[in-house]
Amino acid sequence: MDTETTGLRVHARIDIAAIAHNLARIRALVAGPPADAPRIWATVKADAYGHGIRRILPALAAADGLAVTQLADARDCREAGWNAPILVYGGLLEADEARRLDMPDLHLVLSHAAQIDWLEAAEPSGPPPWIWLRYTGDIGYVGFDDAGYAAAYARCAVLAARGRIAGIGHLNHYGSAEHADGLARADARFRALARGLPGPRSCSNSAALLRHPDAARGTDWVRPGLALYGASPLPAMDGPALGLRPSMSLHSRIVGLRDVAAGEHIGYNGAVRVSVPLRVGLVACGYGDGYPRHAPPGTPVRVDGHAAAILGGVTMDLLPVDLTGLPPIAIGAPVVLWGTPELPVEAVARHMGTIAAELLTSLTRRVPVIPFAPALLARTP
Repeated sequence: MDTETTGLRVHARIDIAAIAHNLARIRALVAGPPADAPRIWATVKADAYGHGIRRILPALAAADGLAVTQLADARDCREAGWNAPILVYGGLLEADEARRLDMPDLHLVLSHAAQIDWLEAAEPSGPPPWIWLRYTGDIGYVGFDDAGYAAAYARCAVLAARGRIAGIGHLNHYGSAEHADGLARADARFRALARGLPGPRSCSNSAALLRHPDAARGTDWVRPGLALYGASPLPAMDGPALGLRPSMSLHSRIVGLRDVAAGEHIGYNGAVRVSVPLRVGLVACGYGDGYPRHAPPGTPVRVDGHAAAILGGVTMDLLPVDLTGLPPIAIGAPVVLWGTPELPVEAVARHMGTIAAELLTSLTRRVPVIPFAPALLARTP
């Protein structure tokens, strides 16, 4: 353990320079003629996928805008010094928010007719926002469907003519873009729907950008999220294979060692039954830190640089790992739980039956964060 981690049972490391690298990689992936290349909304939902918006904002200085979940997040970004456009995926949560739109360069995603009602009824209180109409598309969650989209656009066009909004864009979110055949049909439906309706288009999230970059180049804005943080949404493919650098890793240490005989049990209610003699190490991390309690036996970790696996039985503060057959491991030996090139977060997530985004966003407040990238930390957006 280095001096930065003295006294820490568990910690996360955040490589801020990796985020800047990943943003540049995404821009290169969708690059076309300068006049036609799509602009980038850097998605920082869930406090920048668990990284901390304020902490990583310098790495996103080259983005054209930020995308957040709610207006409160947009205000936080402004307070942190971000002065470029901000897209709010959730648009307006209630009528009162429509009366308090005092932020410049604000872009609101509208998903239902009540939000248009609120804008029509509200007295202007600041610079008019841009409006992006969301299409329900193949994901089928929120948004205007085929029957209601044109009517929603017509109502917004009236607001634009009155100077109440700055413009109207069209937004889609693909439900299966990570698959080779998961975009063409959904994209054709959206293009047919928006044909003849003026305004910029935004469709591609990380999966669409990485799997279908040609389609992304044909739009005006793209919205990477997970890929900014070095993780891949594509099945069985990790970020480094796509030229991305992991930006967050989770680390702990060995705090207990035991030789367990065959037939013994360990954990609450004998959660883990030992069928052969094992050398067991106890790692100082558990579900109280955000490591999933449901992590099954065999979930990979690295102990002092060696591949190992947990035995199951994750508790609030500890998880047992199988050290059998490894070189001698001492108390205090470093443990990587996920997020390095040797142990990508995607690989760990697959073993747990979840996705990388869930692991990145699940760490709790008791996990200290150690950021590094001095050159970037000195900049402001």
